[in-house]
Amino acid sequence: MKAFTCLSLAALLSSIAVTSVLAAADSAAVRRSVSLRDDWMYLTRDVAEPAEWTHDGKRFHYRKTVEGGFAFVEIDARTLKRRAPFDPGKLATALNEVTQQSYQPLRLPFETFEYTDENRAINVTVEGQRWTCGIVNYACNKAEPKDRTRPRAFGVVRDLDVPADNSPRTSPDGKWEAFVEDDNVVVRRVGSKEVIALSTDGTPGEFYDPETLAWSPDSSRLVAYRVRPGFRRIVTRIEAAPLRQLQPTVRTQLYPKPGDPVDIEQPVLFHVLERRRLDIDNALFPNLYELSAPQWRRDGRTFAFDYQRRGHGQARVIEVDGQTGAAKAVITEDARTFVFADRRYRHDVGDDAREIVWISERDGWRHLYLADAASGEMKQITRGAWIVRDVLKVDDAKRRIWFSASGMDEGKDPYFKHVFRVDFDGANLTRLTTADATHEVRFAPDMSLYVDTYSRVDMPPVSELRRADGSLVATLERGDISRLTAAGWRPPEPFVAKGRDGVTDIWGLVVRPRDYDPARKYPVIENIYAGPHDSFVPKSFWPFGFHSGGDKVIGMQAQADLGFIVVQIDGMGTANRSKAFHDVAWKNLADSGFPDRILWHKALASRDPSYDIGHVGIYGASAGGQSALNALLFYPHFYRAAVAYAGCYDNRMDKISWNEQWLGWPVDASYAAASGVEHAARLQGRLLLIVGEQDSNVDPASTMQVVDALIKADKDFELLVVPGGEHSVGRSTGPIHYVQRRQFEFFMRALQSVPAANGNSGPT
Repeated sequence: MKAFTCLSLAALLSSIAVTSVLAAADSAAVRRSVSLRDDWMYLTRDVAEPAEWTHDGKRFHYRKTVEGGFAFVEIDARTLKRRAPFDPGKLATALNEVTQQSYQPLRLPFETFEYTDENRAINVTVEGQRWTCGIVNYACNKAEPKDRTRPRAFGVVRDLDVPADNSPRTSPDGKWEAFVEDDNVVVRRVGSKEVIALSTDGTPGEFYDPETLAWSPDSSRLVAYRVRPGFRRIVTRIEAAPLRQLQPTVRTQLYPKPGDPVDIEQPVLFHVLERRRLDIDNALFPNLYELSAPQWRRDGRTFAFDYQRRGHGQARVIEVDGQTGAAKAVITEDARTFVFADRRYRHDVGDDAREIVWISERDGWRHLYLADAASGEMKQITRGAWIVRDVLKVDDAKRRIWFSASGMDEGKDPYFKHVFRVDFDGANLTRLTTADATHEVRFAPDMSLYVDTYSRVDMPPVSELRRADGSLVATLERGDISRLTAAGWRPPEPFVAKGRDGVTDIWGLVVRPRDYDPARKYPVIENIYAGPHDSFVPKSFWPFGFHSGGDKVIGMQAQADLGFIVVQIDGMGTANRSKAFHDVAWKNLADSGFPDRILWHKALASRDPSYDIGHVGIYGASAGGQSALNALLFYPHFYRAAVAYAGCYDNRMDKISWNEQWLGWPVDASYAAASGVEHAARLQGRLLLIVGEQDSNVDPASTMQVVDALIKADKDFELLVVPGGEHSVGRSTGPIHYVQRRQFEFFMRALQSVPAANGNSGPT
C-alpha cells in the first residue's frame, strides 16, 4: 500500500512538473502575442493615410509610415513639391512641455491636424485635449473649444448645470441684439441698455434657449425654441483608486436612458418691431425626439428645421412661413421599422431652397432624391441594388453631386467604397475610382483635384492625385510592407457564405496562426461586433492606427498565434447593405446575426478540415459584449466560451440614443428579450466579463446587474473589473496588455484545455 502511494505521489509530482513547464511556455507565448502590435507597428514604409486639403486648395498633407515611425508630408498641388509642414522635433518638445509626456518626433500623438492663425499654427487633439501649437514659435496652448454651447446628454437632454451661451446675437443689419433674460427672449438696440421683452411666458420649467435664437436675413423677425426640460437622470460611479489620491472619488454623469422624457422644444416666431409672437403649431412634429436648430432660408421667406419622431419611425423637414408661422412638411420619411437618424442627409439647393437633395431608403436601398419643396414631389436621382454611403459635395450651379457608394460591382466585395458623380436628374453617372479596393477620396475645395487613397486588407495603400475627370496626375505613395511580410505577417483571408435566406452573401475575414499547419485542428474564436449602426469587418489595409481597425486585426492575429483560427463576420442586422438586411436588427438585438454567423462558420468548416467547429469561442466589446454574452445564453449549442467587454447587457440600462434607435419607443418587451440579466439563468459554457469601472459610454452597472443575476442563478463565471477603466478598456487605452493577456489565457483554458498560467511568476 505504501509503495502504491509513493508511486502515485511520484506520478503526481511528475505531472505537476510537466504542467508547470507547459504553463510557463504558454505564458511566454501569450506575452509574445500581446506585444505583437509593438513589434510590428513600425515595419511598413510609405503607408499613407487619407489626405487633408488646406482651405485655399493650394496644398494638401497626410501622415505616412517612415523608418522609426510616422512623418507628415505636405505637397503643393500645382508643382508637386514636397515639404514637412512643421518641424516634428520642435513640435514634440512643445507638446512634451505642456502634457508632461515624452513624445518622440516620429511618434507624435496625433494623426491629423488643421491650420489656424493664417497657417502660423496648427490645432491637434492629444488624448482628448485640443491644443493650438505654433509652428513658427513652437509653443502649445490649450485650444479654444470649437463649440461653446451647453452640452446635451446624448443629444436630447440639456445639462442645466452648464450655463448656455447667452452672448447677444446681433441682427444681420447690425441694429439689434437678442438674448435671454429671466428665461424670456429680449432685444435691445445696439448701444442701448433698454431691453424690450418679446416673450413673458418663460420660466425655469419652460425656458427660452438662447442658443436657438436665429434672426431672419432682413432683421425683422426672430426664432427661438421654448424648452421643457427632460428628465435629469444621473449615473453615479465610484472611482476606487484615483490617481495620486488615497480616498475614493464619486463621479456623476447626466445619462438619459430609454423611455426617459427628453427636452421638448417649441419653435416660436417673433416679429420684432410689432412685438408679436406666434407659437408654431406642432401638429406636424408631435412626440418629438429631436429638432435641429432653426435655419432661415436666404430669401427670408421661410425657415426650416429637421424633425425626428420619438421611436425613430418618421423624419421630416418642416418649413415655416416667416410671416404667418404656418408650418408644412416639405419632406416626410416614414419607415415600418426605423429611419436611420445618423445617416440622414439634407442639402437645400440655392438661396430659396425650392429644391432639396435628400437621402432615402424608400425603395429598399439608400439613394439620392431631389425633392420639390412646393409640391413635395420626390424624383429619384440614383437607383439600383447598391447604396449611397456619403455625399461629398453638391454643386448647385452645375446641378451635380459627388458621392461615395458601395455594392455597385456584382461579384465583388459589396462593402468597398467607390466615388461617383451624377447630375441632379440622374444623368451622367460617372465613376471616379476604379481599383478593386476600398477608396477614401479627399477633394480640393474647388473640386478640380482629389487625392484617392485606396487599399484592401491584403494590399497596402496606394495614394494618387487625380484631376476632376479621374485622370491621373501623379502616384504620391505606394505602401511598402516587405519588412512586415518578412516578419511573418500574412493578410487576413476574406470568406463569403450564404446567410439564413440561402441567397444573401455574408462576408467575413479569417486570420490563421503564422505557423498554420493544415493537418492540425484549430479551435475557432469569433470577434463580434453586431451594432446596427455600421458594418465592422475591416476592408482597408491596417496601418496599426487605432482609427483604422488595425488594432482589431492585430489583436485577432495575436490571438490566432496561440493556436486558434480567429474570424470576424458582418451578419444581417448590420448596416451598409439593403434596408431589408439592416431591418433584421429591429426590435431583435438578441439576434446579432447569429443565424448567418453560424451558417458562415459551418460553410468554412466544410471546406477546411483544420477548422474545429466543435470548439468555438467568441469575444466582443460594448454591443459586441452584449452579443458575446448572448451567444452563450441563446446559442450555447454552438458557442462554448465568451469574453464580454463593457456590454450593454440590458438595453434599458444603456444610453437613450443608441437603444431607442434600434428598439423603438415606448420601451416594450423587445428590450427584455435581448437582456442578459433577464436570461442569465440560461448561461452555458465558460464566461469572462470585463468592465472598466469608469465606463462613461455604457453604464457599468449593466455588467454588475448581470453578475448579480448569474450569482442568483448559481452560475460560474469570471469577472475582471479594471479600476479607473473607461469604455475602451483593454483596447485603445488603459492596461491593454494585461487585459489582453487575460482574454488570451481564458480562451486557451476554455478551448485548448491549457493549464492556467500564473502571471505572478514574471516573464519567461
